[in-house]
Amino acid sequence: MKKAISAGISALLLAGCLSGCGKSEIQPGDVVGFDEGEILVSMWVHTIEDTPEGEAYKKSVESFNENYNGKYFANVEFIPRNDSGGGYSDKINASVMSGDLPDVITVDGPNVSAYAANGIIQPLSELSEDEKSRYLDSIIEQGTVNGKLYALGAMESSVGLYYNKAILAEAGIEIPTPDDPWTWTEFSEILEKLKPVMAEKNGYPLDMTFPVGEASIYYYAPFVWSGGTDLVSDSGLEVSGYFNSEPVVNAMQYFRCMVENKYMSAAPIEKLFESGRAAFKFDGAWEVNTIYQSYPDIELGVAPYVVSDTWDGGRYTPTGSWAYAATSKAKNIEAATELVKWMSNEESGLLLYELTKSLPSTYGAYDKIDVFTEDENYRHLYEQLRDYGHPRPKTPVYPQVSTSFQQALEGIALSGKDAQSELDKSTERINAKLERYKRENEE
Repeated sequence: MKKAISAGISALLLAGCLSGCGKSEIQPGDVVGFDEGEILVSMWVHTIEDTPEGEAYKKSVESFNENYNGKYFANVEFIPRNDSGGGYSDKINASVMSGDLPDVITVDGPNVSAYAANGIIQPLSELSEDEKSRYLDSIIEQGTVNGKLYALGAMESSVGLYYNKAILAEAGIEIPTPDDPWTWTEFSEILEKLKPVMAEKNGYPLDMTFPVGEASIYYYAPFVWSGGTDLVSDSGLEVSGYFNSEPVVNAMQYFRCMVENKYMSAAPIEKLFESGRAAFKFDGAWEVNTIYQSYPDIELGVAPYVVSDTWDGGRYTPTGSWAYAATSKAKNIEAATELVKWMSNEESGLLLYELTKSLPSTYGAYDKIDVFTEDENYRHLYEQLRDYGHPRPKTPVYPQVSTSFQQALEGIALSGKDAQSELDKSTERINAKLERYKRENEE
């Protein structure tokens, strides 16, 4: 029979079976729609069913089951994250210990390397070059660890350097092309030029904050990448000479200059850009829809991300979002890989965009969404992803790297601490976390 079964009902039946049967294998007939002769592929996702995102996942699972009727049956369980980001992650961690992982899970893109290094996920079955070419380069790069593809993104994301067209026109400032973006020096000169204009508006040239959590490295690591270095080595096992290198020191000092020169407020000011009191703002792609829907008087534009004075034209702009991966418990890696490919394909990306406005992970999806050709702001965000997208550091201790980056940025930029000293301390702490993985790599 064709599978039009509700994924939510399926998940409830699965939960009921587990509670009544312990760790027994699910058999055909135990879950509605799972028939004799089909291979069951279990999956967890990081949200509840009754959200736009959850609805998109449910519909993609239903279409998978229809397409693979008689061969595979996917069963999804919805496990929401809590406000601090736990919940879903906590269940995965607990299941690693108990051995109860499903076949497929969603993984936040920056954590793919950590999950791979800790044996939580395994490489996917081989994809053809044609299959891989359908995804943005940043998606393939994000999901690849030590030359093996572990994950495929369900969606992509980016950060824009937004500007108020009316304010820049008033100041006589023109926007550069994406292939010739403002350098740090040029951007500082523009911010200086804007200071008297914004003083009359009781504002600042730049609406910029250094938020606690993942946003700091997501927004501002590009200042490091455009300087020709990364925060970790290609192996993900070395940070000395990377995290505390001269380009990182220079980037941190540049942020400090922004505060000292009063190009930005040291303390966050709510809705500074949206109220017309800032000329520029760094924010996620969601800011475009926010301005369109709630602040229609703002004439919005997207400028190319600022680069180091030493930029060589390489990839450097923010990327990264949720991806699918096969766990180490998946006994049939071919079946798990088919589900991963389906949940991240063009059709699923179009559905996610329709319901959540999340940026797609495939070129084909962008080609079929009119806004990415007809709206200049969305087009600029897509082109930035396509041409310059760079994944966050790939390392088994990514959480420590992210936290250390945020803490160093706050201490240097806002408190005026010595950049080299702070980065050296951070490097020591990260190295302590890396010792285990270095030992394992040597064995």
